[in-house]
Amino acid sequence: MQLGIFAKTYTRPSIEEVFDAVAEHGFTAVHFNFSSAGLPSLPESVDPALLRRIRESAGQRGIAIETLSGTFNMIHPDPGVRRFGLDRLAVLAEACAPLGTRIVTLCTGTRDPENMWRRHPENDTADAWSDLIASMTEVAGIAERFNVVLGIEPEPGNVVSSAARARRLLDEIGSPHLGIVLDPANLIEGVPPDRIDATIDEAFALLGDRIISAHGKDRDAAGAVQPPGRGIVPWPRFLAGLRAARFSGPLILHGLEEADVPESVSYLRAAS
Repeated sequence: MQLGIFAKTYTRPSIEEVFDAVAEHGFTAVHFNFSSAGLPSLPESVDPALLRRIRESAGQRGIAIETLSGTFNMIHPDPGVRRFGLDRLAVLAEACAPLGTRIVTLCTGTRDPENMWRRHPENDTADAWSDLIASMTEVAGIAERFNVVLGIEPEPGNVVSSAARARRLLDEIGSPHLGIVLDPANLIEGVPPDRIDATIDEAFALLGDRIISAHGKDRDAAGAVQPPGRGIVPWPRFLAGLRAARFSGPLILHGLEEADVPESVSYLRAAS
């Protein structure tokens, strides 16, 4: 399986040096965040010259920009924060074509006002779901306007916390411009050991037809994020599920330090 990586894994003074580091580790695809180019993750605007520079720098090194980060808290308790993210998402969607990608990744959000990855007890309320539907309806319209696909990822701390909730969201929105980012470490957080395999299988049964990106991070028995191969994710099973679902994109590594990259690459290549 082709491997890619979060460009943010590499901290370098220039975008060219970031892509040099990506290429040195043998990756041919990245998940890109504008912070790697010295901008906010959700920029107010992006100079067309910078977009050309990013794409050309990646292309010269044989690297494809597979996905673009557009995460913001879609159910933040402050509607103004939601509005900010929705407005900036349009900027990112417009940047996709110049960068050579069609996929923007999202965070379905949490009622926690400070950390969009932290679980909040109100995430499971009808009001939170209603706010998510309102935000998702608007972002689906943005995606249609710019002909991009938006990736939603089941996250234990978000309102879409499981494969079943992700399927419900896809069905309720009914847009071909929504797809799934599947990360096995997120699927199994808090799952009893004897249910891990079944949880992975259920995710593919529910979401396999809509996977547009796959992430590669691991998680240990205590719940801490680990590099792939150092945790409890059943990687051969997950990778087999991707193949069975006819997913042909790269597995994008993240949640690891740069020093851990060679070991993780070796492990995943052996597991696949």
